[in-house]
Amino acid sequence: MPSAWVLTNVAIIVISVLSGLLFFYIISPLKKTMKKQQLEEIISLLINFVIFIWIGKVLLSLSVFVKDPLAILAYPSNSHAFYVAVLFLIINVGYKAKRKNIDTIPLLASFVPVFLGASFVYEFIDIMWNESTLAWGHLLLLIVLTFIYVFVHERISSRTAAGGFFVGWSLGQLLLSFILPFTTLFGYMMARWFLLVIFVISLALLTYHHRRKNS
Repeated sequence: MPSAWVLTNVAIIVISVLSGLLFFYIISPLKKTMKKQQLEEIISLLINFVIFIWIGKVLLSLSVFVKDPLAILAYPSNSHAFYVAVLFLIINVGYKAKRKNIDTIPLLASFVPVFLGASFVYEFIDIMWNESTLAWGHLLLLIVLTFIYVFVHERISSRTAAGGFFVGWSLGQLLLSFILPFTTLFGYMMARWFLLVIFVISLALLTYHHRRKNS
């Protein structure tokens, strides 16, 4: 039954996200007040992302949604809805940074350990629960990135940590896409063009930051 599968997947994602938030709280060198503030911002960001996924899901199947809303809402969203949600989230973060003059770098830097912890737990559950052999590639990539992040995140700037992480993650996922039949993120299949876009944007921002720092 599709609804049962959806509920199970939602439960796994919720457990994974909570684990990611806990990992951030444990590993972050910030003071408790700053940790709490960053957690609130990250949770708000995640809630917006979920809303954007639902919006993308509806927009991509608008004609079906008008005729039978439950037919759309009862089934899981696909990768295209995920891409739409990422686009909306980037626009949302960009709006906050430009119009409201908010520095989003600390938020993105805090999001990295949440992403690492949540992704790791999700892939681990996928291997244990669903016996997914394809999840091993992403899990090993996350283990390597986690070790690197733990050892260097306090020695480099937040911009470098955030940009470097997404460069490494997207490049690793791209390489896995040529080795494995497909790669996923929280159950969503990642297209090579999407991973390439993330890699190029992350590398461009990282390069821009270093040039500004050295100039």
